Amino acid sequence: MRSPLVSLRAVLLLLPFSLFSCAPATPAPKTAPGSAAAPFLPSDELHWLRDSAEYRAISLQTYRLALEAAAKLSAGRPAGSWAISVDADETILDNSTYEVELQRQGQVHSDAAWKAWVKRGERLPVPGAATFLAGVQKLGGRVAVVTNTVQSLCSEVSANLRAVSLPYDILVCRADDGEDRKEGRWKSVASGTAVPGLGPAEILVWVGDNIQDFPDQSQSLRNQPESAFGDFGIRFFALPNPVYGTWEKNPPR
Repeated sequence: MRSPLVSLRAVLLLLPFSLFSCAPATPAPKTAPGSAAAPFLPSDELHWLRDSAEYRAISLQTYRLALEAAAKLSAGRPAGSWAISVDADETILDNSTYEVELQRQGQVHSDAAWKAWVKRGERLPVPGAATFLAGVQKLGGRVAVVTNTVQSLCSEVSANLRAVSLPYDILVCRADDGEDRKEGRWKSVASGTAVPGLGPAEILVWVGDNIQDFPDQSQSLRNQPESAFGDFGIRFFALPNPVYGTWEKNPPR
């Protein structure tokens, strides 16, 4: 979920359009006085997330590589002794409809709007997520969904995951008054305290859309040399999210 510390919407802090096209953006047609209103058009980044072949290709590619990594890293390990960690929002669950509805209504993100959306249980899977999660379980691994959705909404997250056939073994939400760092929750998975009676499981692979979905990582990584990204593509697998995230705290260059 989006961090409660971030209130600016990505539509006010757009990534350069050159990330998505070699051509300049085409301005929306203007409406003459007295004529019918122009049709609603979502922001460029939402249009790309929802409608581009590239986004679907990146998601499928990322999950295929993550499953290959899980198979390689788990080779020889007993079933149930290891796990993978996935974030929920924009990693396995798609919230783009929520974003479109906000933009169509001229609203911005709020806790009330977000809670109402989660309770609707209408989020669909991110491309490739279901195949990846099922593949991990077939390999003998546990699927740990470690999300920053608050504990008071955790039952709604669980119901949504089941409704869209996204299998999981462990669901760890953020305490309603807790921090957005996940290190403590990953430790609970590794120690076996996340789900009483399930036992410990070493996390081998992480998948997320925010840099903080990976252990000990933060936005400061963007200023580091290429060698600092050595775990990405090996045990860390990142999905694109140009709509919101901790990157919003960085001033645009």
